[in-house]
Amino acid sequence: MNWQGVFPAVTTKFHQDGSLDMDMFFKNLDAQLEAGVHGIILGGTLGESSVLSLEEKIQLTTETVKYINGKVPVILNIAEGATKDAIFWAEKAKEMGASGLMLLPPMRYAADHREVVTYFKAVANSTDLPIMIYNNPVDYKTLVTIAMFEELADCANIQAIKESTRDISNVTRMRNRFGDRFKILCGVDTLAMEELVMGADGWVAGLVCAFPKETVAVYELVKAGKYDEALAIYRWFLPLLELDIHPKLVQYIKLAEQMAGIGTEWVRAPRLTLVGEERVKVENIIKRGLEHRPVV
Repeated sequence: MNWQGVFPAVTTKFHQDGSLDMDMFFKNLDAQLEAGVHGIILGGTLGESSVLSLEEKIQLTTETVKYINGKVPVILNIAEGATKDAIFWAEKAKEMGASGLMLLPPMRYAADHREVVTYFKAVANSTDLPIMIYNNPVDYKTLVTIAMFEELADCANIQAIKESTRDISNVTRMRNRFGDRFKILCGVDTLAMEELVMGADGWVAGLVCAFPKETVAVYELVKAGKYDEALAIYRWFLPLLELDIHPKLVQYIKLAEQMAGIGTEWVRAPRLTLVGEERVKVENIIKRGLEHRPVV
C-alpha cells in the first residue's frame, strides 16, 4: 500500500428519493481517476456512512472495487462504537476486495489511552489490510497521542495517519519521533498545502469531490518544489476549501459537486439540502470559484 498522494473522501450519491445513485457516483469516480488521484476512500463523514444501511455499505464498496478495477486502492472507513463491529467491517472489507482501512477511535464513548490502543490493536490484529489511523480530536473528541502511536508502532499494518488535529506542527512532531515509520496525510483541506510543505506524504481531501484536477495539481506542484505555482492555485482554492471545515460540509460539498457537474446535492435526513440565505452564500462562493477556475 502506497500511502502517498491525493485520496478523495468521496460522497455517496443519492437520487432525490433517497436511493443510491450509482450512475452519478461512477461519473464522479471517473472525474477523480482522470485527474490522477491516488486512492478512493469510502464511508467517511462525507460519504454519509452513518445513514447507510449495512446492505448499502456492502453494495457501495463491492461496486466501487469492481468499477475501479485496481486502478487505485479503495479504502474503507471504519467508525464504530463496538470493537466487534469494527472487526466485522475489517473482515468484510478484505472479503469485498478493499485495499486498506481508515480507522477512527471508538465512537460515542470517550475511551481512555488504554482503551483506544487496545481497540486499534484488536482491529489491526484481526486483518492483514493496511490501516490509516484517523486522528481528529476536534470533531470526534479523542486525541490519538504520540504515546499511543508509540504502542501502535508494534502493529506492522498500522502504516499511516490522517492528520486532522489542526496543529500543523504535529507533522514535524511525528517526523521527529517516528521518522518514516508512519505516512502522514493531511485531513484538513484548509491546511493541506502547509502540511505538504512541512513534509506530509498526502492529502485526504474533501473539495476534491468537486475540484479533482486542482487538488491533484496543488499536491503535485508542492512535491515538485514548485511552490509559487502551487500557491497561486491554493489562494484561488481557499474560499472553497473552507467549505470543508463547517458542520454542513456534506451539504456544502455536494452542492459544489452539483454546480461543477459531477454530483447531486441530495442528502439523507436528518441532513437537509440548503435553503435561503445560507444557500445563496454558499452558491456565491462556488460560483466565484467556477468563474475564476485556473487552468491546470
